[in-house]
Amino acid sequence: MIDQNKLHAYVDWMKERLDEIDATLASLESSATAMQADARTKADAALTAMRSARDVFRKSLKEHAQSSEAAFERSKAARDVQWTAFEGSVQLFLEGAGKQAKQQQDTFHARADAQRKAWHAAMDKLHKDANNLSAKHRSEIEAALKQMKSEADVATAKLEKLHKAGGESWVAFKTALTETRTSLEHAIQTVHDAFKRAA
Repeated sequence: MIDQNKLHAYVDWMKERLDEIDATLASLESSATAMQADARTKADAALTAMRSARDVFRKSLKEHAQSSEAAFERSKAARDVQWTAFEGSVQLFLEGAGKQAKQQQDTFHARADAQRKAWHAAMDKLHKDANNLSAKHRSEIEAALKQMKSEADVATAKLEKLHKAGGESWVAFKTALTETRTSLEHAIQTVHDAFKRAA
């Protein structure tokens, strides 16, 4: 079986990605109906690929508990590839939409909101887990959670600033989302490492 610390971090990673996929699909599906024939065909193909990615992530999330260490590593690598394919589908959709600034901003906002919710959900869950520890170990966890909140505040401010600025390219939006997602993963891993030391 897998190290529980590694498993929890992977499950969090999967849930965060799944939430971003769902937010992206909700944003893009609503605009697909208004597209012209050629653009609509490309958009529908991109949406189908995104839904497929979502389904793979959901299935993998359900199966994670039964994994061996080797299966776990293969699954993580496969989900990384699937995430890259998902991002490519989003890019294809936006290209088919004619790189409409409003659609890009709406999609960015939906994904940024999903990330913000992921930060808060992770912090709430980790706070609850910290309450089950002895006072001696809780202080280290609380310090890591405080740092995580600080990083969440910085990430939220960065995403809000970019959203309010408007006219940015999808590449700039995607880069900001990647940076804040990476910050979240690092912060969660730091807290999980603190839990592991406390165990």
